[in-house]
Amino acid sequence: MPDLPATPVLAEVIDKYADDLVSFRRDLHAHPELSWGESRTAESVVTMLGGTGWDVVRLEGGGVLADIGSGPGLVALRADLDALPVDDLTTDPWTSTVPGVAHACGHDVHTAGLVGAGLALAEAEARGLLPGRVRLLFQPAEEIMPGGALHLLAAGALDGVDHVFGLHCDPSLDVGRLGLRDGPLTGAADSLTVRLSGKGGHTSRPHLTEDLTFAIGKLITELPAILSRRLDPRAGVSVVWGVVRAGSAPNVIPHSGMVAGTVRMLDAVAWVDAEHLVRELITQIISPYGVSADVTYQRGVPPVVNHVGSTQLLGAALERVLGPQGHVSTTQSLGGEDFGWYLDRVPGAMARLGTRTPGGPTYDLHQGNLRIDEAATGIAARVLAEAAVTALSTPRDPGVVTGQ
Repeated sequence: MPDLPATPVLAEVIDKYADDLVSFRRDLHAHPELSWGESRTAESVVTMLGGTGWDVVRLEGGGVLADIGSGPGLVALRADLDALPVDDLTTDPWTSTVPGVAHACGHDVHTAGLVGAGLALAEAEARGLLPGRVRLLFQPAEEIMPGGALHLLAAGALDGVDHVFGLHCDPSLDVGRLGLRDGPLTGAADSLTVRLSGKGGHTSRPHLTEDLTFAIGKLITELPAILSRRLDPRAGVSVVWGVVRAGSAPNVIPHSGMVAGTVRMLDAVAWVDAEHLVRELITQIISPYGVSADVTYQRGVPPVVNHVGSTQLLGAALERVLGPQGHVSTTQSLGGEDFGWYLDRVPGAMARLGTRTPGGPTYDLHQGNLRIDEAATGIAARVLAEAAVTALSTPRDPGVVTGQ
């Protein structure tokens, strides 16, 4: 890997547009849009990149692709556009204007950062300093399973791509630091809904009923327990329920009820077999109680598994931007991220972008009080742009198969 200094033009352009990128991020935050409805957000991206040299295409059904440069190498950079169905609890002037919808996962930062990278790379191309081709992927619907990444893949977003890179906000890391690791970064994530039905009745005569409430209780506790014994413990399987509904009176055994939650695991091999095993165990657990179950198992996303070579490239890029102190190790989490679909197709890597103000409070993702240190937007832009230049400046590995 060549020992390259940071690319001056990238820093120069991003510094030039620093205020514009902050304003753009604030505008996105004030006007969040849910998955598959990111029309205004996509149009804002097109407007920001218009006239800069990018070949920009709005995809039918959602999302934006943009290409620039020439030569044999092609690197993709990805951001996600959608917000969450969460109330914005912040009181900033740019708080969400859409009731019940908020950028509580930092996708406004991802999008503004990638736009900033695009502006910088366009200037590098104009000066003859871009050593290949770059494609920007502005993806819809990351927050729902199985994720909008599949929509972009179907549109050919990774055709001919050598590496794909992305960042995700991490409010547990100080701004100016990025967390990176080889191998697995996130877990596989599926959603599970079980609707139970049976003969209800009076609580004084449970023997004359099919005690659905008792069956739900057994299902809630036994499915996670049995899975932990049927799957390799190194798979790190986790079943957590978020919804439990049954009954409306204390002395009535209901005739219907439902539970819903997520099935997560660290291991991609175990993920392949998980649905069949979950369905089998649900049938076994409820069988003694005579109730029936309608199971909806939605396969979500595979783990994000960073490719070794791509991780090295991304690590080198972020160190050129932030120095060695900006590169910290991180651990695998059970959070789901559909960036994993891209890494099933081509080598790539994702890093965690620090967004916490040093000395400030630590927030959590998917919470309405999430606040982002706005310096993170410019850092994201520089790291992504530098990652593209670094990868394009590094000799290609002839043994690596790129996207088809």
